[in-house]
Amino acid sequence: MRINLDCNACCRKVRRIVINMKEVDTHMIEKKERRIIVCGRFRPSDVAVKLQKKMKRRVEILEIEDLTGGHGGEAEGYEHEPPYEQPQEYSVQPDHMTTPLLC
Repeated sequence: MRINLDCNACCRKVRRIVINMKEVDTHMIEKKERRIIVCGRFRPSDVAVKLQKKMKRRVEILEIEDLTGGHGGEAEGYEHEPPYEQPQEYSVQPDHMTTPLLC
């Protein structure tokens, strides 16, 4: 989101507002770029409206990334693909004991 952050007091106020939002997990404030990056499970318009009301400034939503993959989190029937494992070749050596050692 983009918001006009003039001074350090504005940054502190934005940080306090964002921290008190329960649905926001993490946030990052970039003062020079006048940008706030927030992560969590929320509607971006709700966060923008809340910031706009409390800061009394215009808030612009820049970019929205859906990190759930469009499945809404853990959905039924959706299975993760197991990681690729290379097949291991074991050499058979009759001279050695084949039972596992317990330490």
